[in-house]
Amino acid sequence: MNIAQLPRPIYKAFPEAPAISVGGKRYRTYGELGRSTAALAGALRNQLGLRPGERVALTMSNCGPYLEVLFAIWHAGLVAVPANAKLHAREFEYIMEHSGARACFVTHDLADKLMPLKGKAGKLEHVICVEDDEYGRLLAAEPIELWRPEPSDPAWLFYTSGTTGRPKGATLTHHVLIAMSLRYYADVDQVDTSDTMIHAAPLSHGSGLYALPHMARGSHQVTPSSRGFDPAEICDLMGTYDRITMFAAPTMLTRLVNHPGIASARIDAIRTIFYGGAPMYVEDLKRALKVLGPRLIDIYGQGESPCTITYMPKWLHVDDGHPRFEQRLASVGIARTGIEVRVVDGSDRELPPGEVGEVITYSDMIMAGYWENPEASAETLRGGWLHTGDVGAMDEDGFLTLKDRSKDMIISGGTNIYPREVEEVLLLHPGVLECSVIGRRHPDWGEEVVAFVAVRPGEQVDEDGLERLCLDNIARFKRPKAYYFVDQLPKSSYGKILKTELRRRLEAKGEGS
Repeated sequence: MNIAQLPRPIYKAFPEAPAISVGGKRYRTYGELGRSTAALAGALRNQLGLRPGERVALTMSNCGPYLEVLFAIWHAGLVAVPANAKLHAREFEYIMEHSGARACFVTHDLADKLMPLKGKAGKLEHVICVEDDEYGRLLAAEPIELWRPEPSDPAWLFYTSGTTGRPKGATLTHHVLIAMSLRYYADVDQVDTSDTMIHAAPLSHGSGLYALPHMARGSHQVTPSSRGFDPAEICDLMGTYDRITMFAAPTMLTRLVNHPGIASARIDAIRTIFYGGAPMYVEDLKRALKVLGPRLIDIYGQGESPCTITYMPKWLHVDDGHPRFEQRLASVGIARTGIEVRVVDGSDRELPPGEVGEVITYSDMIMAGYWENPEASAETLRGGWLHTGDVGAMDEDGFLTLKDRSKDMIISGGTNIYPREVEEVLLLHPGVLECSVIGRRHPDWGEEVVAFVAVRPGEQVDEDGLERLCLDNIARFKRPKAYYFVDQLPKSSYGKILKTELRRRLEAKGEGS
């Protein structure tokens, strides 16, 4: 089945239901969306000359046409290549060349970066701005019938962030996206035309992936007018829409609950906020639960297994009578429906509860491999299991707690130190807004622990107070040997704290690891 088939019953049954809006302004109803995607698919095939299986890139800020273009690509039997709008021009160029995209859809703010690549980056022949007249002409094309792909045909090339080299394109098939969408109803929520999904995070990643089960049931998709995440704007939208679902990186969730406007916002308008993509610290999570109530779901996944490895459902977030409640809050929950998850050693032997190793997973929602990269595919998918590169431990009840990415682990004097454990302690200080722990080069121990700390406005934090906190909660060898106080921590376009940038700052001081 084609993933574009999922909302087709909604096009007929509920043609007047709102499909896509920008802020408070309607862009498409579902009936209109059904017609526009079929027409745009016809333009892709008959006017641009694209053939089934060829790639089309989406390098757009969040906007009304984004999901329309995405579904038209699939309707035509093409492969979508979404790229985050905040990438550098050279990163866009690499993705165009590596994917072999023949066409690319852009918004005005990115046109200057992409237009020069036409005819130069790989096979790229067409760069179309969705805010220009050309896009309107494409929408006037003759519609075509839905392409019927094989379940194993590629649908979405999900390019990783490339923090350890060139980004890799995880190949997500039609089957993977459909299986992911159906698991949403099993583990997260049932959805209908009374629901609203706000896309404040990039549609090129988790927010866009979870638009699929929402659109399959006729949920209203809303992109903020700012095209990104602004806590004040989200608070305003809570007064406009009902039964709101939103994806939020942990830093986004923390900013929302700390924003003054949340005190007067219509909290009851929120149905679900699912968070993930980076560690959610226990103290931050407690604050969020206090403000928002039982509306939070933790989702752990990767582009290679989209949003579908483990989850912590809403009710477990508020199960404070359980003797291991806090440990569970620190975890990423249990395996999703129909998913196998293990923690293994270097020889892929499953480890007993409590022991730390690499997280691996097996299901029908794992990528087919990395695009044009058989060596990396074979290594990551050895034995049929996805090797995530994440380090964690499973408890006796099947709850997975992530420690860190293997590359972020600090080895001091031959002993492994997991930054997240130290960060959780530092966040117990009421004046600490954010923190990040990394390793600094040491001539005798190899590495030592240092911490970057951002302080809450109006609060006072000093090294002595943080030192006492660490000595009261963790072993002496794990405590930071230096603190760097900063106004804010550097973050990626997905809201993740950039430890690589912090390491570069140390290197500039001659203190790199």
